[in-house]
Amino acid sequence: MSRSPEGWSRRRHRLTFGFPVPGGERTPDGWQVEWRGCAVMGVLNVTPDSFSDGGRHAPLQAAVAQARAMRDAGALLIDVGGESTRPGADPVPAEQELDRLRPVLRALAGEGVLLSVDTLKPEVAAEALALGAHLINDVTGLRDPAMIRVCAEAAAPACIMHMQGEPRTMQHSPHYADVVAEVQAFLHDRAEVALAAGVPSVLLDPGLGFGKTPVHNLALLRALPELTAGPLPVLVGASRKRLIDTLAGVPRAADRDPGTLALHLHAARAGAAIVRAHAAGAHVQALRVQAALDDPEAGPGSQKPDPRKPSR
Repeated sequence: MSRSPEGWSRRRHRLTFGFPVPGGERTPDGWQVEWRGCAVMGVLNVTPDSFSDGGRHAPLQAAVAQARAMRDAGALLIDVGGESTRPGADPVPAEQELDRLRPVLRALAGEGVLLSVDTLKPEVAAEALALGAHLINDVTGLRDPAMIRVCAEAAAPACIMHMQGEPRTMQHSPHYADVVAEVQAFLHDRAEVALAAGVPSVLLDPGLGFGKTPVHNLALLRALPELTAGPLPVLVGASRKRLIDTLAGVPRAADRDPGTLALHLHAARAGAAIVRAHAAGAHVQALRVQAALDDPEAGPGSQKPDPRKPSR
């Protein structure tokens, strides 16, 4: 199935919350944040060992400054992570992860931006939501029933990501009979379970680089129109990943933003609702320009709506 790029920037997406959120509008179904086209989720790692920017934003002042910069640049969400899930990463205890997250979440609670927490531990998710986070980004795809209960009881949306295996071993010879069909089936199954259990809304993430070879990643990227054709919003996270080195020969992760932009513009034009990126400001700018190019009604100087503000 293919999707024409024309019209992607006008397509509406929404997330529903059971509590007031920045940029949200109260509806009979809960507080909703709605946007058009493809929005940006900014990455904020407060870990010492993340693959791209480990340690850079671990100090509280640096983390808060980076979050504010991404918010001011137009990011819809900030995704805060206290445990690295890079290939080969060892897990950290929940209390250590929370020690990294608590001060950042407290500092950002009143900053007027949606806060996502990247965690696979239900106990971390529960405390993060109590501290002011709005959404849980679970790389294990809500496979733990306790994570579903946490999100449902807090009435918080969740991002469901596909991962084969677990971070420490996921890149050890990943194999699929049909990667596109298997990933889509997993995401749809987990979404159905989560929504039936009371999670108010979900994002779907095919999990590029999480238990997948470059061939698998490219197959998923080319098949994105099949996944985005459904009613649930899709998130794509290719930021600075090794796939870019494979395709373009860029060994240093910090040098991969141009390749990241290429992959994420492709994802946006294929219908993705959100792209997760380290260089949030550059992505907001590139997506606004791409939207103006692809929208036949947009002319020179036309102002694209602020993606942080819901469409009325």
